[in-house]
Amino acid sequence: MILIIVVAVVAAVMVVGFGRTVRIVPQARAYVVERLGSYSRTLDAGLNSVVPFIDRVRARVDLREQVVSFAPQPVITEDNLVVHIDTVLYFQVTDPRAATYEIANFIQAIEQLTVTTLRNVIGGMDLESTLTSREQINAELRGVLDEATGKWGIRVNRVELKAIDPPGSIKDAMEKQLRAERDKRAAILTAEGVRQSQILTAEGAKQSAILTAEGERQSQVLVAQGQAEAIGTVFELIHRGRPDPQLLAYQYLQTLPELANGDGNHTWLIPSELTRALDAFASGFGDRRTEQTSTPGPAASGEAAGPPQIPPVVIPARPAADGAAGPRSIRGEQAPGTQHLERDDARSTG
Repeated sequence: MILIIVVAVVAAVMVVGFGRTVRIVPQARAYVVERLGSYSRTLDAGLNSVVPFIDRVRARVDLREQVVSFAPQPVITEDNLVVHIDTVLYFQVTDPRAATYEIANFIQAIEQLTVTTLRNVIGGMDLESTLTSREQINAELRGVLDEATGKWGIRVNRVELKAIDPPGSIKDAMEKQLRAERDKRAAILTAEGVRQSQILTAEGAKQSAILTAEGERQSQVLVAQGQAEAIGTVFELIHRGRPDPQLLAYQYLQTLPELANGDGNHTWLIPSELTRALDAFASGFGDRRTEQTSTPGPAASGEAAGPPQIPPVVIPARPAADGAAGPRSIRGEQAPGTQHLERDDARSTG
């Protein structure tokens, strides 16, 4: 019985000793081992063995890149304005031994170092530069933190400013300024659009006027050319036909009704060439009468023939004031050296 108890105790001790001897380290982890209170070695990922009851694991360090977000910190700018800045820090432990023995709490140390460095950087910048120079601030913060945390076995990969909150009054002023700037740009764009529109309208009116004038000029040229060709054709045909005085006199007589249709139907002027045309027309009739000698007349009996009688030309009369109308006749007789034209208005008595 006693032997069984002894064997069981030895087995339990061996199991416990084996359990304390073997250490399995996960991936991306590192164990800092101390032997009799002093640093012995660092266990990497995998299966490792230690001396039980002599070696012990002092710290388990995560070697992955870690992200730490710090609470908003009040920072005073160069123009004495208090802004609250949120920061995000990306770091990684590169030396587990230094991170364990060189600093007691490296997370808290990094946070305080970030706050102090941020105040130093922002203190030399005004509000506008702070809001527009995030890349510059991030680069300066990263440089200072990486240099300070290098001896702690920590590498700062990136520092980001998550938010910059100015005071409420400054926000209102900035919004008003932004609104005024936008209104200014809108007014400038509107004026530019109106100017471009007026320029295009003027260009269009100019082109339209030029095209209209060109069209009118071409139309007038074509009309003039047509009239010239018509006049030339008429002139050529007249010369080819060789008109005699009788034809011209007949044309003059055709214009008399048009002259009588005017408003001045009691007194009107007739060109002196009309009497010459009438004389030519009358002489034409006289020649015809002399040619027709088949019937005896005064000339055949030996009597002297008088001057040819011009037949009266009947022109439709315009209605008189009293409503009566009658034929109008024109007689023309030529005295030596004079030209006279008389009009008789004959009224019918019913």
